[in-house]
Amino acid sequence: MPSFFVYQTRIVFGSSEQFRFAKTGRGGYVLVMSPFTYSSGEWHYPRFYLSWLLALTCLVADFPLSPTTVRAQDDLLRSVEDWAKENLDEDVLLALGQVDRDRVTALLNELQNRLKGESVYELAPLKAQAESLLPILEQFEETAALADWLRVRLDDLTVAEALQRAAPPKPTNALRPAPTLQLQRSVWVKQLEKREIPPRAKAYLPMLKSVFATGKVPEELVWLAEVESAFNPKARSPAGAEGMFQLMKPTAKRFGLSTFLPDERRNPEKSARAAASYLRFLYGRFGDWRLALAAYNAGEGRIDSILKKAGTRNYQDIVSRLPAETQLYVPKYEATLKKREGLTLEELKSPKN
Repeated sequence: MPSFFVYQTRIVFGSSEQFRFAKTGRGGYVLVMSPFTYSSGEWHYPRFYLSWLLALTCLVADFPLSPTTVRAQDDLLRSVEDWAKENLDEDVLLALGQVDRDRVTALLNELQNRLKGESVYELAPLKAQAESLLPILEQFEETAALADWLRVRLDDLTVAEALQRAAPPKPTNALRPAPTLQLQRSVWVKQLEKREIPPRAKAYLPMLKSVFATGKVPEELVWLAEVESAFNPKARSPAGAEGMFQLMKPTAKRFGLSTFLPDERRNPEKSARAAASYLRFLYGRFGDWRLALAAYNAGEGRIDSILKKAGTRNYQDIVSRLPAETQLYVPKYEATLKKREGLTLEELKSPKN
């Protein structure tokens, strides 16, 4: 079996730095073009992998695997899968134009940074820019998954703007207090007041609820799919979360999903099964649905660390220490649950042993 180690150069639009190099086990290089995706603060484009060249190299190469120079097989297969499924047409790249690429890159960088920060209010100024760039991403099938992710995030930016308006004046030389959980709930309820059920949901709900019930977690938790992706099985975040339940690769693998050929995070039933198992585990670990939801969004390790530093097991006590995205995430699900099922988190049944 031939071996490769893929090197990714930094992509700079308008320059010649637009390539990937697959290093063979004997030190040779195969030139391939990188896919147009956004991750780790960089755009990677375009998706014209020289598949015939890669295939030919695989046939003629005959060198041993080297664990110190070979990337995991999963990553290589993932790159090939990206090429096979998500090729971008060169005309699309040209249509986006230099200015649009730069604007989208800048927005996603800034949005990711602010979502990871602790101030909900700092998200508000990004709303207008996101609204102006969303139609650009919606123009092309190749960028539709990213557009769907940004559309869901627009809810966060809109609520952040409303919370900023409702906040008391900022104290002199002091940080503005984080919005209370009660205020966030009320703003989310108003935001979702006239929101119709996503069109995709009607086709998926019976199956999803059955999967969650079989997984011994409250079937009403399927509405996380609306919060995460508006029930879009192809949604993809810049951070690499994919599918209806926006599972990251390590979480998907942990609960039995393949993330290459095919990526089962995009399979509604299989991703639902993994999400249900993860939620059941998180509830067992934290014993509280708000903490479990926070951990689903921010990561169980981070939530555990915050709880230990605060010396508490109460979600209310750590809200202001959570990432801004998570601060918005939990009350958004609560408002969605109330809107769709007429229930509160306290009324959800605990998972059965």
